[in-house]
Amino acid sequence: MSGELMKLERDGDVFVITFVGGENRWNTTFVRELSGVLDEVEDSSGPAALVTTSSDEKFYSNGLDIDWVSDPASHPEGGDSKVFGGEFMGLMGRIITFPMPTISAINGHAFGAGLMAALCHDVRIMRADRGFLCAPEMQLGMAIPTPELALFRHKMSMSAFHETVQLAKRWSGPMAMEAGFIQDISDIESLLDKAKVKGAELAQLATNRDNFRDQKERLYGENAAINEAHGPAYMLKNADKYGH
Repeated sequence: MSGELMKLERDGDVFVITFVGGENRWNTTFVRELSGVLDEVEDSSGPAALVTTSSDEKFYSNGLDIDWVSDPASHPEGGDSKVFGGEFMGLMGRIITFPMPTISAINGHAFGAGLMAALCHDVRIMRADRGFLCAPEMQLGMAIPTPELALFRHKMSMSAFHETVQLAKRWSGPMAMEAGFIQDISDIESLLDKAKVKGAELAQLATNRDNFRDQKERLYGENAAINEAHGPAYMLKNADKYGH
């Protein structure tokens, strides 16, 4: 399946979703197209892994579609704004518990919702020489939703978490790797190939898809094993139960 905003390819056991929407900003149309592509990936069987990346030289994803959020009537191509919050959070919860290994090949900036999407993957490989990871909400005077905070806390050390969400720190690939929430860095020419090699290496883990998904649910879902409280997947999928 390929659409206006992304294309899906397969190389052996590795599926590759490439975002082709420029800055790849998140709105309801983007969410629903990605959901449809994930349906196709999930309908496969046997060993598999999923890689996501972007065709844009500068952006993996530049976060929310702010123009659409500010004035959805003037940007109908973004879809129904009233359902975006729940559908986006649900999609993030789906990615974090996806029934195969997932690798984010971060070729450029990943801000806000783009950083969330990258953190929902199992493995992150980032371009070494260009691009930043950032949660800019504090700079923008916006509250970070509690499920998003939970996601960041589960994926980052406490110090990196604080600097990210409270101080709006911008992380380069080498900095994020040193902080532990990027697993590898690469030059841009080798980034996708390195992610595909990693996917092929991990694909056998998804031979039993139910088992692979079940353990993710136990790590990140309701009554999460890692902290004996609700994890980010449960909170993202049930975001209406939480305030900020």
